Amino acid sequence: MFKKIATPFYLLVVALFTVQVQAAALIPSSPNIAARSYLVLDADTGQILAAKGAEKRYPPASLTKMMTAYILEYELDKGNVSKNDLVLISEKAWRTQGSRMFIREGTQVKLGDLMKGIIIQSGNDASVAVAEHIAGSESAFSDLMNQHARLLGMDNSHFRNATGLPADDHYSSAHDLATLAKAIITRFPEHYGIYSEKYFTYNKIRQPNRNKLLWRDKTVDGLKTGFTNAAGYCLVASAKRDGMRLISVVMGTKDENARAQESQKLLAYGFRYFRTHKLYAANEALNTAKVWGATRDQVALGLETPLTVTIPRGQADKLQASMDIDKVIEGPIRKGQIYGKARVMLGGKLVAEQSLVALEDIPQAGVMKRIWHSIMMFFLSLMG
Repeated sequence: MFKKIATPFYLLVVALFTVQVQAAALIPSSPNIAARSYLVLDADTGQILAAKGAEKRYPPASLTKMMTAYILEYELDKGNVSKNDLVLISEKAWRTQGSRMFIREGTQVKLGDLMKGIIIQSGNDASVAVAEHIAGSESAFSDLMNQHARLLGMDNSHFRNATGLPADDHYSSAHDLATLAKAIITRFPEHYGIYSEKYFTYNKIRQPNRNKLLWRDKTVDGLKTGFTNAAGYCLVASAKRDGMRLISVVMGTKDENARAQESQKLLAYGFRYFRTHKLYAANEALNTAKVWGATRDQVALGLETPLTVTIPRGQADKLQASMDIDKVIEGPIRKGQIYGKARVMLGGKLVAEQSLVALEDIPQAGVMKRIWHSIMMFFLSLMG
C-alpha cells in the first residue's frame, strides 16, 4: 500500500507582504461587552476573534429580516423575481404592527422598493408583502427560511415569521446571524450597498436607517438592527478596513446607544489586534507531482479557493506551510480531483487547511506506456 509523503515549504514573508513585520504583538483578552451574547469574526476566513454565548438561542427580533432579505436576494439572483415586479399589498401586510414602511392595502409596490423598506426602514409590512409575493403566504415563506438556514449551517436558528415579531419557537444565535451576514455579503455583493444607505423615502415619509454606526464610522457598511422586549437591543454590523472585513453581532444590549457602542468595541478589538493575510490565490500552481499512466508525467497542483488566514498582528513571520501530496497519482487526471492537503501552521497549531487539487485534465496514456509504468511501479513498491 502506498503512503503519502510530506513536502514542506516555507512562506517567504518578504515576498508575500509589502510591509516588514516587527516584534510580535501582544494580544489582550477580548473587551468586556455588555450584551447577552456577542461575537466578532473575519468575513473571509470565518475565524472567530471574540465571542460569548455565541451558540445560545435567543429571540432575534428584526435581525430576522436579514433572512427575509437574503431569500429575496437569492430569488433575484436566480431570476425568479425582478426588482420591477409589482407586488399587490394584502390586508395582512398593511395591518402588520411594529416598524413600518407605510405601504397601503390594495396598492402595488415595486419589489425593489420593498427590499429597501425591509433593509433600511426595517418594515414589518414590507417583510410580509415580500414573503407573500415569493411563497404565497408568510407561513410558507417561514418554511423556506428554515430550509435556507439548514443549507447555510445555521443549526441554532428557527423562524416562524418574516419579521421577527415575538413568536414561540422563533430563535437564532449570534454565530448563526454572523454566518447569515457573511452569506449576504459574499454571495450577493450587487445588493449589499443597500445596507449602507442611511435614509429611504416612501409614501412621502423619510425614515433613517437604525444602524447608528453608519454615521459614527465610515468603514461600517451594514447590516441590521433589531429590538423587542424579549430580545433587547441587537445589532449585526460589518466594517472593512485595509482589505480586512469583520462582522460583529451583539444580542440583548440595554438600549440603542449600547448596541452601537458594544459593536464598536468588538470591531475596534478585531481590527487593532488581528490581520487577515491572503497567502495563495485560487488556481495558482503550488507544486507539481509525478503522474503514472497518463499522457504527461507531471500534474500541477493548487487550490480551488484562495487560502486566507486570520492571525494576531505581528505573527506573519512565524507562519509555516506544508503540503501533504499523494505518493502515487495515476491517470487519467480530472481537473479538481483531490491529491493532497495544503496546511498552514502557527506556533505548532493548524490555522488553515485546504485540499490540493489538479489544475488541469490529463488523459490516460496508451496501452504500452501504461504497461511500462505498471512494471516500474511494481518494482518501486518492492523497494519501498
